[in-house]
Amino acid sequence: MLRFSGAGVSDVGLVRPHNEDSGFVGPYVSLVADGVGGAAAGEIASATAAYAASATALGRFGRPPELVLAEAYAAAAHGVRSGVQRDLDRLGMATTLTMLVTDGRSVALGHVGDSRGYLLRDGVLRQITRDHTYVQHLVETGQLSPDGRATHPWRNVVLRSVDGDPEGRGLDIVGVDVRPGDRLMLCSDGLTDLVADVEIAEALADSEADEATELLTHLALDAGGRDNVTVIVLDLVDGPRVVGDGTVLGALRDPRNVVDPAAVHLPQVS
Repeated sequence: MLRFSGAGVSDVGLVRPHNEDSGFVGPYVSLVADGVGGAAAGEIASATAAYAASATALGRFGRPPELVLAEAYAAAAHGVRSGVQRDLDRLGMATTLTMLVTDGRSVALGHVGDSRGYLLRDGVLRQITRDHTYVQHLVETGQLSPDGRATHPWRNVVLRSVDGDPEGRGLDIVGVDVRPGDRLMLCSDGLTDLVADVEIAEALADSEADEATELLTHLALDAGGRDNVTVIVLDLVDGPRVVGDGTVLGALRDPRNVVDPAAVHLPQVS
């Protein structure tokens, strides 16, 4: 049976006053959520979405991962929307969401925003998400070279997120071609804005999962740490089913950041 074995770190960084990232690390579901910069209550948005999405996935283990991801997104969007409705000072809050789910046989990825997912196989690192940003749009339409992304003044303008909009486009959901021994990484842009892919690949290839999360976090801090940094490193293993939910990271560690978790209704997706 396929499952994830790994570790995660979420650090406030060196500039931001508090952590608006949330994460969850579990054997069958893991995710990163980053409260969108400049919006109200980013930590509420990320923690609420991460709670609702992970709880939904945990409660639906064994179902097709693509369907689980769609239901997880619906729950996350409902939670964020409820948070705004209950406090209009939160109007505009939103979050990224990048999530991996396995049913023990296959793995699927759900993604919206500019957090990222990567796969490392045989020392080769490959990004398996597409940034939903204005700068990525410029690159894809030939208006900006890929080398210009890192310095463009609008590089952090996110075009899609979990914002509670009932008409939102949802997650990009794809199956991931994996095999035991692969290493997967989820991270917020606090890492990838500051640390080049070649450095990420070296850290992932040369360290155990827990050591890699610490090393990558320190690389981001050494490069300025201007944003919150969340890194989850997962090794795909084939073995007996394990018991246990997972570990929470960042803003999700404070239950006050989650909008009425016991009262969040989790909608069904057909």
